[in-house]
Amino acid sequence: MESTFTPYGLPGEPGSDEFWAAAGAPASVPAGDGWATLFLWRGSPASVGFESWSQPVPLRRWGDTDCWYAEVVMPARLRVTYQFVTDDGAYADPFNPAGAGGDRSIAATPDAPAQPHWPAVGAGDVLPLPRTRIRWTSGRLGGRRTVRVHPAGGGGPVVLLLDGDDWLYLHPAMTAFDSAVAQGELPAVTLVFLPARDREAEFGCRPELWEAVRDELLPLVAGSGVPADPDRLVVAGQSLGGLSAMYAALEFPELVSAVACQSGSFWWTPDAANLADPMGGPVGGAVAARLRECPDLSGLRVAFDVGEHETRMLPHCELVETLAERAGATVRVSRSASGHDRAGWRHALLRDVAWALR
Repeated sequence: MESTFTPYGLPGEPGSDEFWAAAGAPASVPAGDGWATLFLWRGSPASVGFESWSQPVPLRRWGDTDCWYAEVVMPARLRVTYQFVTDDGAYADPFNPAGAGGDRSIAATPDAPAQPHWPAVGAGDVLPLPRTRIRWTSGRLGGRRTVRVHPAGGGGPVVLLLDGDDWLYLHPAMTAFDSAVAQGELPAVTLVFLPARDREAEFGCRPELWEAVRDELLPLVAGSGVPADPDRLVVAGQSLGGLSAMYAALEFPELVSAVACQSGSFWWTPDAANLADPMGGPVGGAVAARLRECPDLSGLRVAFDVGEHETRMLPHCELVETLAERAGATVRVSRSASGHDRAGWRHALLRDVAWALR
C-alpha cells in the first residue's frame, strides 16, 4: 500500500526498522514550479526551522509511531540551512550527512547548482584548522582575538575572510580553498580568518576596523612566517561583512585591491538599527550615498553576489552594483540559489575570489 512517503523512495511501514534504515537527507519531488521536500525526525514533537528563508514548519506525527515529518514546498533552486527544534533544544538532522556546525544541516533542491570543493561535513565532525594562529590584542578595537592563517597552495595574495570563525567551524573553507587551488581554479592565496567580536559595531561603516587591519593585523601576518603578499588584499564578506568589505574599498583604496561581496547589507545607514523596518530606508543606504559622490574606483575589482530568494535585499544590492560600475570599478554580478544563508554563498566565495585575482 502506498503511503505519503512512497514517492520519496522510502519503503516499508512508516516508523518500521525498514523505513528508518532507508531514511536519509531530505528528499524532493516536483511540485508545480518547485519542489515538495520531505523532512524526517524520529522520536518527539519538533518543528523544522530554516535560516532566513521560511517561518518554522511544525512536524506531523504518523499515527502512533515515532515518525514525525513535514512536506515543505520549496521554490526552484534553493540551498538552505535548517535544524530541528524540540522542547529541549535545536539539533542537526541525524539522517543528513551535510552539516553546518553541531546543530545545523544543509538541504538543497535537486536543481540547485553543485558546490564543488565543499565536502559534506557531519554535525559530529571536527573541521581541520590552520596550523598558524595569531594572538591579536588590538589597541584600536580593544580586546584580544585569535586569527588563523593558512597558505593555500603555498601562499600568495592575502584573502581576508570576515566572520572568519564561521568559515573555520561551520563551513570548511580551508579544505575548499585547498581543493580549488589544487585543481587550478584558484591561484595560491594566503587565507586570514578574521573573527568578529561585535558584528554590528565592527562591520558598520566605521574606520576603526580597517585602520586596525592595516596598522596592526597585516604586520602580524607578515611576521607570522607564512608566505603572504599583503600588497594584494582581497576582502571577502557576507551580509554586514559584505557591507564592511565595500566600505573598506571606498575609504581605504590603498589597502584593498579587490572585494568578494555576498549579500552585502546595503540597506545600512547609521540610524537603520533604530528603524522599525531597517530595510525600509533609503535604497542602497550609506554605501550608495558615498558612491554618488563619484569616487574613482577604476583600480578596484568587485564581485557582487546575492541570493535569488532575498527579495528585499535585491533593490539595495542592485543599486550599489550599478553605482560601483559607474564609478569605474570592474564589476562582476551573480545570483546564488539561496536566501540570506552562508550555505548558499559558499560557491560564490571561491568563484569570486578567483575572479578578483585574475
